[in-house]
Amino acid sequence: MPDVVADGLRVLFCGINPGLMTAATGHHFARPGNRFWPALHRSGFTPRRLPPEEQHELLSYGLGITNVVARATARADELSAGEYREGGRELAVKVGRLRPRWLAVLGVTAYRAAFDDRTAKVGPQMRTIGESRVWVLPNPSGLNAHWTPATLAEEFARLREAAERE
Repeated sequence: MPDVVADGLRVLFCGINPGLMTAATGHHFARPGNRFWPALHRSGFTPRRLPPEEQHELLSYGLGITNVVARATARADELSAGEYREGGRELAVKVGRLRPRWLAVLGVTAYRAAFDDRTAKVGPQMRTIGESRVWVLPNPSGLNAHWTPATLAEEFARLREAAERE
């Protein structure tokens, strides 16, 4: 699954891994029930709701997308602890090279596994990768029913506001 990235992004969003529909279409967060694109718009990151096939438009807003683990699965719980750790190491190298102002990891469980931080919570983290700050966002999957579309958008907006202050 190709990343949507450029040097010096405002925010690099990092999904857990591609779902099967994402892998099949080549578009990040392609499953209709995924709430990434609506949350991005409702939070003010984009002026309109982008469909997954317009993912490259994100670059014009200083935004990008990558994943912790490249392997596509039906569910993130199919990934091994080793895949998360290796993905975290590779992500740190990528972030060091691209130098986004913020890395936004979409899923606290994925962040904990990739960066061996068992106490991490949603929100800004103390960790930096090079000069890039880190924020953990809720997983936007429709399976993550604990977060409603409204509360998901609110958390995305907290990151947007922090990114705008810098």
